[in-house]
Amino acid sequence: MDRIIIENLEVFARHGVFPEENVLGQKFLFSLTLWTDTRRAGISDALEDSVNYGEVCHLVQEYATSHTFRLLEALAENLVEELLIRYPSLSQVDLTIRKPWAPVGLPLESVGVAISRKRHLAFIALGSNMGDRRGYLDGAVRALRERRDCRVLQVSDYLVTEPYGGVEQEDFLNGALSLETFLSPEELLDVLHEIEAAADRRREVRWGPRTLDLDILLYDDLVLDLPQLTIPHREMHLRSFVLDPLRQIAPWKRHPLLGLTVESMAEKLRQNT
Repeated sequence: MDRIIIENLEVFARHGVFPEENVLGQKFLFSLTLWTDTRRAGISDALEDSVNYGEVCHLVQEYATSHTFRLLEALAENLVEELLIRYPSLSQVDLTIRKPWAPVGLPLESVGVAISRKRHLAFIALGSNMGDRRGYLDGAVRALRERRDCRVLQVSDYLVTEPYGGVEQEDFLNGALSLETFLSPEELLDVLHEIEAAADRRREVRWGPRTLDLDILLYDDLVLDLPQLTIPHREMHLRSFVLDPLRQIAPWKRHPLLGLTVESMAEKLRQNT
């Protein structure tokens, strides 16, 4: 991926742990690497086909002077998120903030924080078999669309499916969606649990009825195995109610462990049932 680089932009702002830093202010140095595809701009020689680094510099200056944070970590996190939201063509932002006049009582050149944040592609399964099933699924999609740190890309049709797991209950309405997010997998899981809780989801019976069920199926090509979260979803390749809606929006997506596309997994499962 191509990069646009900004080195040591000087901004006088008010950030720091000590109250006087938030009042008197001091100099900060911002260095950024903007990851983006410059091919189109290189051919057209048109600024509108690129990311205007002058505009980015002014945004950094405006954001840093109009906000006050105690920690450089907080300033960096919020500034990078703002840049990724403002510029959809950026796939990743690397940011270093240096404070040359850090009040540590010892001679030093500067202290700083460096972070790197990127867009991640996640696929989410949706299900409901209680009450207004379509309303619960639509509400979950809407809740994700309203977040600044998520951008819903595609939503499948909602399919009526039989219950899974042997518990007698009503048929499900199932779907899948893809989204870009700045959230980590654990943070995204917390968000999904919050949306489920708002729909009065209760975890009382394994594979039992629920107003809303949201699961992370895939997250980039990540393989993760934690007590509270497994990616890829442990049984997605065995569940037609997951694969059928997912194949509508991402038939090409490969399972990072099995090496099979969603289309191939769905067809293999159909042949075995």
